[in-house]
Amino acid sequence: MAHLRLGDSAPNFDASTTDGDINFYDWAGDKWVVFFSHPADFTPVCTTELGRAAALNGEFQKRNVKPICISVDGLEEHHAWAKDIGETQGTDLNFPIIADPNKEIANLYDMMHPNASTTATVRSVFIIDPKKKIRLILTYPASCGRNFDEILRVIDALQLSDEYNIATPVDWQDGDDVIIPPSVKNEDIAANYPKGHTEIKPYLRTTPAPNK
Repeated sequence: MAHLRLGDSAPNFDASTTDGDINFYDWAGDKWVVFFSHPADFTPVCTTELGRAAALNGEFQKRNVKPICISVDGLEEHHAWAKDIGETQGTDLNFPIIADPNKEIANLYDMMHPNASTTATVRSVFIIDPKKKIRLILTYPASCGRNFDEILRVIDALQLSDEYNIATPVDWQDGDDVIIPPSVKNEDIAANYPKGHTEIKPYLRTTPAPNK
């Protein structure tokens, strides 16, 4: 069983999904991926989560992101569950659900936590960049639904830091001031952060959002 950490390469796999058979790397292509797991089909919390993820399709597309989820049930159950999701959440499912009845992929990504449940996956979230590197790992208990606004916020922060060499402070939202990393010397700030900066402490320097 893998114990994946930030910066590791996301394991590749072949799988059957509600959108047909895929190779994960080929399916992901040059996109960012949000890969998240569900304890089981026809469960109430998961139904609301999948509906929310489907409703955010436009937000994911704007960020060059493809969502994909996994449950340890089979394709027949997935297709039947998708109908329930569309009926109860007001939006049709528009991304694939991976069938993993043998739990091979769940174990590959360390989604089985025996002290929580021996039969169902925990609510894992992996954000994977276009180089197939794992950039974020979240793990929720089965009873607690995820916050997809937070998932979008983290994607915004990761993409911004990749492009502009910045860090984001607590509770940051797109458009807020950002932090200049300590590795950047004061004499190099003007050339790299043309909007100016504020030095609160020598190690805490902020600059306006570089993308606005």
